[in-house]
Amino acid sequence: MIKILLVDDHAVVRMGLTMLLNSNPEMQVIGEASEGNEGIKKALKLKPDVVVMDLSMPHGKDGLSATSELKKLMPDVNILILTMHDDEEYLFRAIQAGASGCILKSAPHDELMSAIESVSLGNAYLHPAATKRLMEEYLGSIKDSHDTYHLLSDREKEVLTLVAKGYANKEIAEQLVISVKTVETHKGNLMEKLQMRTRPELVEYAVKKGLLGYGI
Repeated sequence: MIKILLVDDHAVVRMGLTMLLNSNPEMQVIGEASEGNEGIKKALKLKPDVVVMDLSMPHGKDGLSATSELKKLMPDVNILILTMHDDEEYLFRAIQAGASGCILKSAPHDELMSAIESVSLGNAYLHPAATKRLMEEYLGSIKDSHDTYHLLSDREKEVLTLVAKGYANKEIAEQLVISVKTVETHKGNLMEKLQMRTRPELVEYAVKKGLLGYGI
């Protein structure tokens, strides 16, 4: 039997969820709360397996704050965030707060039950759209982690920008008041660090980094 605590500021929503979840012989709603502070107190008293926490509760403590505080008081509690916001900002903030999962209020009933069952077992649960966005974010962070721009010296960054703007080595030397040979050395070093071989590659890279005043 999965013991569930519902935390939502709408009484009608709590009533509907209670009827729905209690219809499942493996689930039981053992308590309700209308805002975060009340939810924390009831969780400490009732020791639920899963807390289904509304994200937006304008009166009292909101879902994110309550989740963060409850996880500090009850590290082993599993919290499933229930939200109407299909937005990665809320998703990431919920995970950072310590939630085990996140599901949309518009999700089908069977998906909600699956989510509760999943987090009760200690697993994470994200609705499909959120999973896709998290993967994109993760892959993007991996790609960014391979960016070696931070390895360039300040002078190499200056040379990179001027090369991308189309200046010849002699013109770059004049602008930076260094020798052409030094420009060539800096250019060779930065291309090696960035693992690039041609000027077009440098131009594309500089545009993406916003070094030319615009990006793609």
